[in-house]
Amino acid sequence: MIGGFVPPLAMSSTPRLFLPVAALIVTQIIGWGASFNLPGVTGAAMAADLDLPLAAIMLGPTVMLVIMALAAVPASALFERVGARMVMTAGSVVGAAGAALMALAPNAAVYYAAWATIGTAGAATLTTAAQIALAEIGGARARRAIGALLIFGGAGLTVWWPIIGALQNAYGWRWATGFAAVMTLAVCMPLHWLTLSRRGGIAAVAGRTGPRTPIDMASFALLALTMATNGFVTWGFALTVITLFQDRGLDHGTAVLTASFIGIAQIGARLVDFAGRDRWNPLATGLVACALLPASFLILLLGQGLPSAIAFVAVYGSAGGVVAVARATIALHLFAPEAYARASSMLALPLNLAFAAAPPAFAAILTGWGSTTALMIAATLSSVALASIAALTLRHRRRQVEPVARGDELH
Repeated sequence: MIGGFVPPLAMSSTPRLFLPVAALIVTQIIGWGASFNLPGVTGAAMAADLDLPLAAIMLGPTVMLVIMALAAVPASALFERVGARMVMTAGSVVGAAGAALMALAPNAAVYYAAWATIGTAGAATLTTAAQIALAEIGGARARRAIGALLIFGGAGLTVWWPIIGALQNAYGWRWATGFAAVMTLAVCMPLHWLTLSRRGGIAAVAGRTGPRTPIDMASFALLALTMATNGFVTWGFALTVITLFQDRGLDHGTAVLTASFIGIAQIGARLVDFAGRDRWNPLATGLVACALLPASFLILLLGQGLPSAIAFVAVYGSAGGVVAVARATIALHLFAPEAYARASSMLALPLNLAFAAAPPAFAAILTGWGSTTALMIAATLSSVALASIAALTLRHRRRQVEPVARGDELH
């Protein structure tokens, strides 16, 4: 509510979200595949061609995430002013330019400039932007749509990596990267332009000139601490879990096979959460998921071999899958729809910095101090996140009760 104005996005019906969700699933698969996930296939060939160590190539996605973090807050003003449709369409053009620049990169300087360009585009087009786009259309009812986006968009590598791998094998990494640029421009740009809300940002819809809808900064700080801390842990293990399993007694083949089931556990948990989304409070599901994360690390700390690894995969994968959904849906639950773009963009700053720092940090911990130390650090950090979301839940409940109590006093 802004000065008596009820934004149309808050009254939108769920069926209106079907086409935007379908379009955004496609654009998120392409967007992440043409950026952060690209070196997972092309990294070794890039390193050989550019005469760089593989570690230097893998620094590119870190550059992307840092730039995304720095660009997130300025991007929030654009989302509020002109809306996700304009921002994501323009971001697709920038993303295509970044991928094209990478395909043509003759040296490390141009390679990293390409990643910086892609990071700028990512702040306008990737996960947070897609969630803002759905919130513009559905308001508080966008929760299920965001859940569906994360479920199906998360399976994108199953489609994308084989395509990029086949193109690289046939034509080389530069042509494969050029294909990613073309797909970003030819598919993502028109889908963003044609399927997203044409109303503009919430500022344009409301036609207001007064102050923006405030955000409860204490609640925001607790949410940011929860998600950045858990994000640091989950992204830290994303690229090192096979090494972790080997250090806990599994051979390489068994470690790879066991780790591959983490994604299945994540998708399964997201499907269960999606099915019960109309009945479950997002804070409650987030609290349960945050409680499961430290429990998963204790399983590996107290056990050895395949049985403990399987139990870890089930608990850790399920918790991580729900926490990923909670990052978006808790913000939608806590803050007014017209403040969601700003809150989400502000949240992206600490999240992307945590995501960028996590893989090299956990790789250094595992190789330097071993799996026991890594698991103890992960258990400690995830316990901090659990305490933070518990405090956030209590604060939210008190804020809901206080107006009712004041009303009773007046009567």
